[in-house]
Amino acid sequence: MSSDLLLAIASFLAGAMNAVAGGGSFITFPALVLTGVPSIAANASSTVALFPGSFASAWAYRDDFRSFEGVSVRALLPVSLVGGLTGAMLLLLTPQATFDSVIPWLLLFGTLAFAFGRKAGEKLRKVIRIGPALLLGGQFLLAVYGGYFGGAVGLMMMAVWSLFGVSDIQAMNAAKTLLVGATNTVAVACFIVAGEVWWAQTLVMALTAVAGGYVGARVGRRIAPARLRLGITAFNVAMTAAFFLRHCHDKVAR
Repeated sequence: MSSDLLLAIASFLAGAMNAVAGGGSFITFPALVLTGVPSIAANASSTVALFPGSFASAWAYRDDFRSFEGVSVRALLPVSLVGGLTGAMLLLLTPQATFDSVIPWLLLFGTLAFAFGRKAGEKLRKVIRIGPALLLGGQFLLAVYGGYFGGAVGLMMMAVWSLFGVSDIQAMNAAKTLLVGATNTVAVACFIVAGEVWWAQTLVMALTAVAGGYVGARVGRRIAPARLRLGITAFNVAMTAAFFLRHCHDKVAR
């Protein structure tokens, strides 16, 4: 399989995954690394490639936007922008070798959040209920993570919102796609200015990610969520294990 075809398939699937569940970067990031892109550039290029797909999904969800009780989506937007900028700057300041060492742990964190985040949110909601200030603070921290790496950040947002008492899944999906896109807006600008984007690969991926994001949002309601999440979780576990093995092999080789 050619590199361009591999990246096109990966980004289409990633765009669809982000629209219905999240975790698309678990496909695009490894695909870029596999085709020879250095890890920081792969992370930046993956973010740029998936960025348009977020807004394609948000447009498909346009009829499902709702304000959360006490905090509107408009209030969450600037917080997401500032957090995304902070995370992107942290990534650009991270040495390549350090980021290579951190990658497996970031993937593990994202995998666990994807697999257990929603259930953890439901259990925590039984014992705590956070107010608007804490929700905005949590959104900022999530946006920092999103700008830095972003694996499963959309699911983490939904888990935090559930603690606030938000239960409308379609409204949360709609807000998730918009706010993840907002988080990545400033991150994308930073990565472009810093020259970390590999454009030949990114442009191929961006086009198919938009198609995947729109298609995923339109057909996502027809897929059994439990089965979809199980399949994505299994894939995430495989990718995380592969990067841990790669990290161990590199340490032995040094």
